[in-house]
Amino acid sequence: MLPRLLFLFLSLSLFSYTAPVARRSTTVSIVGEKFYINGQPTLKGRQWNGNRLEGLLPNSRMVQGIFDDQNPETRSQWAYPDTKTWDPERNTREFIAAMPAWKEHGMLAFTINLQGGSPQGYSKAQPWHNSAIEADGSLRPDYMARLKRILDRADELGMVVILGYFYFGQDERLKDEAAVVRATDLATDWIHRQGYRHVMVEITNECNIRYDHPILQPERVHELIRRVHERSRKNGRRLLVSTSYGGNTVPQENVVRESDYILLHGNSIKDPNRITAFIAETRAVPGYRPMPIVINEDDHFDFDKPLNNFVAATKSYVSWGFFDFRMKDEGYNDGYQSVPVNWQISSPRKKAFFDLLKEMTGGNVLSRR
Repeated sequence: MLPRLLFLFLSLSLFSYTAPVARRSTTVSIVGEKFYINGQPTLKGRQWNGNRLEGLLPNSRMVQGIFDDQNPETRSQWAYPDTKTWDPERNTREFIAAMPAWKEHGMLAFTINLQGGSPQGYSKAQPWHNSAIEADGSLRPDYMARLKRILDRADELGMVVILGYFYFGQDERLKDEAAVVRATDLATDWIHRQGYRHVMVEITNECNIRYDHPILQPERVHELIRRVHERSRKNGRRLLVSTSYGGNTVPQENVVRESDYILLHGNSIKDPNRITAFIAETRAVPGYRPMPIVINEDDHFDFDKPLNNFVAATKSYVSWGFFDFRMKDEGYNDGYQSVPVNWQISSPRKKAFFDLLKEMTGGNVLSRR
């Protein structure tokens, strides 16, 4: 009986290992400073007010798409007004339902994180426990199942996903550096195992902000970028990898040399002319070569003005990313980082961003299987 059970176990294991992955629709790649989707430069031939958009990746920070809270003392803070309870599955369902509208307005990418982001916008203390990563570096199946649904839909829509691995305020949930390395390997292997070709990696969100583990900090985070590259080679396909810094911080040489694209944050930059200078300083860092620069977080708007951070980045041939969080004093409370999230284009600020985005890009026809 035992040999028969052993044979059955080995057979099932082999089947699960060799089973083909789902057919995928979307592939992201880089040629020089341009992003390509399915072998064609993004926004091919598109110009806006004399500025070229071909090869850019307009995006938004949507990091709470798989949010949950394992801390019973804080979980009730995120209750939906209508049900008086928090529901992570509802959150993901509503995220997926909103994605076509984003794409129709010309948004080609979004950032989502395994450890989320502050549901308060900015927080010193983060007592909530929102992490797809366990203390030992293993991945939580419930989080990854929600992430898979989002990534599958993005693949169908022809959208690129910037997947962040670690977030300050939650990285201390991992017990040691070995757990950080293990989580990096497991997340990278998971992307490959799913067959995703539209996912780019952001190792840390703002590596220079309050990380507990030295390997996630500026002097050593390039080691994890290199590790993802090495892990990717073993899987037969190179993932595009980078990491970000806090607002208005020029990346260090060690990160620039290892990265496939550069991630910047525009937070704290109120003068659009500073965005222009910030980008120029980044291109002057030793190790920089022709490669895309992406601002995937900026909480300054002024979309009704002829010059704002979005426009300034575009003029400098840099992809810009919208960071929208709750601002109760502005008369609404449904920012994209504010839990519970209204994922629709529902507030005046969201509408202003998406209107300008559509004007710039001309919008996009959805691609579906």
